[in-house]
Amino acid sequence: MPRPKIPRNVCGHPADSCFKPNRIPMSQLERVQLANDEFEALRLVDLLKMQQQEAAIEMGVSRQTLANILKSARFKVMDCLTQGKALIMHCEEEKGATNYDHCNSDE
Repeated sequence: MPRPKIPRNVCGHPADSCFKPNRIPMSQLERVQLANDEFEALRLVDLLKMQQQEAAIEMGVSRQTLANILKSARFKVMDCLTQGKALIMHCEEEKGATNYDHCNSDE
């Protein structure tokens, strides 16, 4: 039995639920799911320019866990950009895997 996933603190939300190549119907595209914690890791490290240690503290995970989440997220984004796949970002949350309670109302 796998270890239960530690809840991740997530405050960021994507502007849209899907990004896909132009002029190709969704029905013809392979879809790649970007989890909430993967989106948050990209937002903190790549957009807000946080150090990985700082972002890990913000998300409530270890630095190694954050590095693993980032690696997975970056692979998925590059897979979609280079292979013409749709990136889906409104994944069903795993029960108890995401914590929004610590977020400020101005974020």
